[in-house]
Amino acid sequence: MSDITITNLRKSFGPVDVLKGIDLQIKSGEFVVFVGPSGCGKSTLLRSIAGLEAVTSGSIAIDGQVVNDMPPSQRRIAMVFQTYALYPHMTVAENMAYALRIAKMPKAARDSAVAAAAETLHLGPYLQRKPKDLSGGQRQRVAIGRAIVRNPKVFLFDEPLSNLDAALRLKMRIEISRLGASLPDTTMIYVTHDQVEAMTMADRIVVLKDGEVQQVGTPMELYNAPQSLFVAQFIGSPKMNILTGAKAASFPAHYVGVRPEHLELAGNGGGAWTGTAVHSESLGADSFVYLDIGEDELLTVRLPGTAHVPAGTTLSVSPKARHYHLFDPEGRAIAA
Repeated sequence: MSDITITNLRKSFGPVDVLKGIDLQIKSGEFVVFVGPSGCGKSTLLRSIAGLEAVTSGSIAIDGQVVNDMPPSQRRIAMVFQTYALYPHMTVAENMAYALRIAKMPKAARDSAVAAAAETLHLGPYLQRKPKDLSGGQRQRVAIGRAIVRNPKVFLFDEPLSNLDAALRLKMRIEISRLGASLPDTTMIYVTHDQVEAMTMADRIVVLKDGEVQQVGTPMELYNAPQSLFVAQFIGSPKMNILTGAKAASFPAHYVGVRPEHLELAGNGGGAWTGTAVHSESLGADSFVYLDIGEDELLTVRLPGTAHVPAGTTLSVSPKARHYHLFDPEGRAIAA
C-alpha cells in the first residue's frame, strides 16, 4: 500500500511562501496529476514528497508513517525528471541496473529485474545500446525503467514529456498510462503545466495556484463543475469564455462562463450575444470562430468542421440549455 497524506504543508524560501498550507489525501494506486501555471508550487510539492526539499512545517506521511525527516533513499520513491539524466558511457541495461548495483543486489537478481522492466517498456532490443543511439522517447522509457527496477511504492514524474515533440508526447502518454494500469498497487504523481496531459492521464487532478490547492477531482468533475473562475479557465482547451457586466446582465451572477462547444447559433440576432466574426480556424472535425462582441477578449465558438464563417459575418449565439457556469464577484462558483 502507498497512501500519501499531506497535512498543512508549508514551504518557504526566505520571505517567499511557496506552499501555503497544503492538505491532500492520495490513495494507494491512484494516478494523480498536479497541474497549474508556472510558479504555482507544483514542482516544489513534488520535490517535498520526494524528500529533495525540506518542508518548513506540516507533515507528509506515506502508509501512515511521517517521512519529513526520512532521507529520499529510504522513502521507497522513484522519480523521473524532465531531463533523462542517463549515464552516456553506460548501456541501457547498465543504466537501468545502476541503482541496484549500488545497493549490492546480486547480479542474477539485477538482470532479472532489468529484463522484466525492459519487457514492460518494450526496451528489449535496445538493452546493449548507449543513450546517444536512442530517440528521445526511448531515452525517457529508459529513465522510467531505471525507476521501475527499484520496485518503488510511489512514482513521481516531474514534467517528463516537455522535451518531446507532439507525436512522441502522445505515444508516451499512452505508455505511462499503460504502466500505471500494470502497477495497480503503485501510486503515481505526475506534475505538468499541460492540462491536456492532466485530462487524459489522471484519475484525479490537483489544481494549484499561488501555492494553494484550488480544486481536486476527476478530470470530468473539474471540466463540468469548476469551483472557481480560475479552474474554469485553466481546465479546457480552448478555455472557457467568461462574460461580465452588461454581457452577463441576464444571468443571476457577476460572471457567466460558457465553453466554446456549449454555444449554439441563434437566428435573427435573438441570441444572448451578437458579434462579428474576426477569424475562424478549421481543424477538420471542428471549426473555431472568434467573435468580437465588444469585450476585451473575443468569444470563442466551436462549430462543426464543415462550417464556413467568413470574417465580417454577424453571428448571434446563446448557451445551450443549462450549459453555463455562474460565479460571484470573488470568482467562486454558484449554482446555475
